[in-house]
Amino acid sequence: MKPVLRTEGLTKRYGGRPALTDATLHVPAGRVVGLVGPNGAGKSTLLNLATGMIAPSAGTIEVLGTRPAANAAQLARIGFVAQDTPVYAGLSVGDHLRMGARLNPTWDDALAQRRIAQVGLDPAQKAGRLSGGQRAQLALTIAAAKRPELLIFDEPVAALDPLARRAFLQNLMEFVAELGVSVVLSSHLLGDLERVCDYLIVLTGSRVQLADEVEHLLAAHYRLIGARGDLDNLPPEIKVIQAEHTARQSTLLVHDTTGTVPRLLPDAEHLDLEDMVLAYLTRAANASVGGYSEQPMEAHR
Repeated sequence: MKPVLRTEGLTKRYGGRPALTDATLHVPAGRVVGLVGPNGAGKSTLLNLATGMIAPSAGTIEVLGTRPAANAAQLARIGFVAQDTPVYAGLSVGDHLRMGARLNPTWDDALAQRRIAQVGLDPAQKAGRLSGGQRAQLALTIAAAKRPELLIFDEPVAALDPLARRAFLQNLMEFVAELGVSVVLSSHLLGDLERVCDYLIVLTGSRVQLADEVEHLLAAHYRLIGARGDLDNLPPEIKVIQAEHTARQSTLLVHDTTGTVPRLLPDAEHLDLEDMVLAYLTRAANASVGGYSEQPMEAHR
């Protein structure tokens, strides 16, 4: 099966400023992909490249095996929800569904009507009078009723309250189960990503730092605690992501893909997803303050 997203050396610059640098990704189909990173890391740039809204400065990108926005048939295979789940304020919920039916040859009106009823949306209600959670549900329904092979979301729940976020993510996972669709979901909310994602991409400083199955990443990241000096000479295959030292103790967060840590330190503790991601974000922030260039970690295929 072809990757849902394949990039080789993908780069986007705006003038002299890099927005995405030398990104190489091979994301398998059938995954719910979490895309995480600080503001300005390149998340929206990557999603806009994937939807064909912008063109790369260098490198290549394929989505579902073809160039993004190559033709109408390719566009029909992708559902995209941009930031703030935009809808047309002057149109009713029903108007949005009728417009979706006219614009999309694979539109599933039965699915759209059923989902609108399930989330309690009135077809006669103007979209401009919907709450943020209701707008998000409408945008999700429209994207899914296209019957796409890939759903792409750019920070769809950032402005929602916890109950609306939970409802949105629950409906998203129901669509994944019903349609067998792949998903790429950009979010700052690590708890939400941990609940729904089985593949993770971490971007910092315009570069890919991690890209792999969540299960594999969690198995390869550890917290090491030892007396000050005892952890100073780790083997080179153990990559230190973050280090904290007191007068007596050192705490290291490390990445080990070779199985060296459990052989040397069988009591080492695995990181959870939040601690792992925050370690990379902290490293990126420290690199920015220190004024030196951050180097990417290896992205796994």
